[in-house]
Amino acid sequence: MSYLALKHFHMTCAILSGVFFLLRGCWMLAGSALLQRRWVKIAPHVIDTLLLASAIGLAVWSAQYPFAQSWLTAKLVALLLYIGLGTVALKRGKTKSVRVAAFVAALAAFAYIVAVAVSKQVVPF
Repeated sequence: MSYLALKHFHMTCAILSGVFFLLRGCWMLAGSALLQRRWVKIAPHVIDTLLLASAIGLAVWSAQYPFAQSWLTAKLVALLLYIGLGTVALKRGKTKSVRVAAFVAALAAFAYIVAVAVSKQVVPF
């Protein structure tokens, strides 16, 4: 696999991850039973594992690493924030208002990650 193919695979996984998170968040807001389906619980783990593996592959291939490149460090920190907020939004939030706030904040973190990836700047706006 070429670097360009790996990069496109990574971007596809990122889009799938974001779209699927948005869909699950909408289902959470609607109180949908679809969130309890087995494939809905498994698919995000598969997509995110492929996303992480491709990110590691890109870092190794390009010799650009977090803590050496500030924009990659920013993406990594924002990713950890996104994961934490996503967990609160979809699982751990005690009230609907907490879940909604975490969902909106997670979407903002995802948007920041994408903006940093595109611009390769810590402050992409």
